[in-house]
Amino acid sequence: MNRDFWSGFWATCGAFVMWGLFPLYWHQLRDIPALQIMAHRMVWCAVFVGGFLLLQQGTGWLRAALSQPRVPLMLAVSSLLISLNWGLYIWAVNNSHIVESSLGYFINPLINVLLGVLVLRERLNPAQWLSVACAAAGVAWLTVQVGHLPWIALTLAVSFGAYGLIRKLAHVEAIAGLGVESAYLLLPALVYLVVKEYAGKGAFGHIAMPLDALLVAGGAVTAVPLIGFAYGARRIPYSLVGIIQYIGPTLQLATGVLLFGEPFTRVQTIGFGAIWLALVIYAGDGLWRTRRIERVMRAEKFEA
Repeated sequence: MNRDFWSGFWATCGAFVMWGLFPLYWHQLRDIPALQIMAHRMVWCAVFVGGFLLLQQGTGWLRAALSQPRVPLMLAVSSLLISLNWGLYIWAVNNSHIVESSLGYFINPLINVLLGVLVLRERLNPAQWLSVACAAAGVAWLTVQVGHLPWIALTLAVSFGAYGLIRKLAHVEAIAGLGVESAYLLLPALVYLVVKEYAGKGAFGHIAMPLDALLVAGGAVTAVPLIGFAYGARRIPYSLVGIIQYIGPTLQLATGVLLFGEPFTRVQTIGFGAIWLALVIYAGDGLWRTRRIERVMRAEKFEA
């Protein structure tokens, strides 16, 4: 394996480690309303990503991204989806729902599978259908035992899954797409923050300076893992990305239980267990198929 592979591998791992440790970051801002945190995240992410792209490519990246057919509309929709995902996640972290949030990101890969079937007309093999059934059984178990749908987990999973689907269909580079999404969100976020400031309810500038710094740094904290992921995903097999992505929700779950003392009961163990089994089946099938394809390709190369 060459240096390019390993740089991509560590960049991808770093991205998911950062996402997995996000609860520690956003929890420091727990006394600030979630909508204000999200608005600052939008503003400073736009500043960070826009500045990065401007230094790298000048203004050409924006023209190139918006000149593609349907891309402006698709990125407008994806910006709404990611803002929903961000806002709900921040609210969940700061209201002691970290464990359920981690469930959403465990479910997310299987939501992607279902979206592939329903929207892209992809076909599943028996092992993949079994994994979907196991995940559905886990969600059903949690719903029956708790008495309501795990709406936080499902909303996070569906919003991020739909976001990923749109970004897959939109023919635009990952970082440029994030730049356009950030530009869409910038004005509404600024208007919201100005309104709150005039109403005397703005947090920025009226709290401890370290918290102001955390709000500003939230833009870089948002953008850096996305940039690292975009860099790494181009350099390693996508099947490996699928395995590495479970670092994120695993760290979130551990953070919620071990550091913030959220309960993890027998009911949750059974529900999560069914979803973990689904992920093992799905990942195992993917690895087996990847290795089989590699063996066939090596055999064909040898025969040639």
